[in-house]
Amino acid sequence: MDIKLTLIYPLFASSLLAGLLGGCAVDGGQTEDQADQQSITTTPVIEVEALDTTIHQDYVANIQAFKNVEIRSRLRGFLEKIYIDEGSEVSQGQPLFKLSDTEYASDVARCEAVLENAIADGKTISLEVDRTKLLVEKNIVSKTDLEVAQAQLAAAESKIKEAKSLLQHAKAQLAYTTVRAPFTGRIDRIPLKEGSLLDEGALLTSISDLRNVYAYFDISEQEYLGIVANDNIRTVDFNMPVTLTLANGTVYPYTGTAGFAENEFEETTGTISLRALFPNPDGLIKHAASGKVGVPLQSGENLAVHQKSVFEIQDRTYVYKVKDGKTLVMTPFRAGPRIGHYYLVEDGLSARDTIVFEGVQNLRDGMTISPKMTSLADNQLAASGTQ
Repeated sequence: MDIKLTLIYPLFASSLLAGLLGGCAVDGGQTEDQADQQSITTTPVIEVEALDTTIHQDYVANIQAFKNVEIRSRLRGFLEKIYIDEGSEVSQGQPLFKLSDTEYASDVARCEAVLENAIADGKTISLEVDRTKLLVEKNIVSKTDLEVAQAQLAAAESKIKEAKSLLQHAKAQLAYTTVRAPFTGRIDRIPLKEGSLLDEGALLTSISDLRNVYAYFDISEQEYLGIVANDNIRTVDFNMPVTLTLANGTVYPYTGTAGFAENEFEETTGTISLRALFPNPDGLIKHAASGKVGVPLQSGENLAVHQKSVFEIQDRTYVYKVKDGKTLVMTPFRAGPRIGHYYLVEDGLSARDTIVFEGVQNLRDGMTISPKMTSLADNQLAASGTQ
């Protein structure tokens, strides 16, 4: 009896152990399948499309006011009055500064007196000429006396002209004691104060007409030839629309027009200067500001992918391409200029390729996904951009 029990127990234990192990294997297999099902996530995908774009090349620009001149004293004297403040807007002809004019007013009075004396002398000599003519006609005096009188009259007339010129100069000097705005614009800093002694040519301030501004920039000969090859641009009358990016990275809201500032290439650099005129109705741009001029170099249909689809590894750009409708393949591509939120595709992708639109940081190569097709209808590529 004891022997039979001993034989049966191992068999029962073995069957029980096999059943338990089998149950664990089945349960384990179901858990792994469920985990695989959970790893297949729904992922937004999109097709690579060719979009109408315009590529701009940026050039560092030196911005200058449409008019900018230094206002200097033409005279030596004391600065008696300052009528305006720094940074103020002034109109053409408006008084800006007043120099002491006592000395110059005295010069005008003295010149007026000299002119009056010259005119009086001229009248006296003119009467003498007329009297001498009568005497010559009556053979009382010789013609030589008449010639002498006429010479004296010519000298008197010359003195009158000289006196008039001196008076005009004195009046101009007196007028220069009031310094007026040469055109409508905005005043810069005023380095001197009232009571300062000015030398001739002393800088009083500068004035800028900021209703329009010029942006000067240089392009290479190759770039120039590429631009003028465009049928829409006339090489004789160069006239090209350009954009302006300000120093803080914002795009200026007004479009400018670029033209030649020079007619020959610089020998040392191989570049030629262009000048773009931009309207500045709000006075936002100041003289000597900096920025970048965007010149359109290429336009037409270009493949583009959104920045959300792109990731970088060791300076190379990748996207996840969807293969067989569900499998991810990490695909490198050569990225061109970045325009807004998009990268232009130069090589590595084709139109109608399906790629992951966003969430690439949570994906891996070879992963299986459940693709959900999306569209760029709400994310259209901007018509123009900056390289």
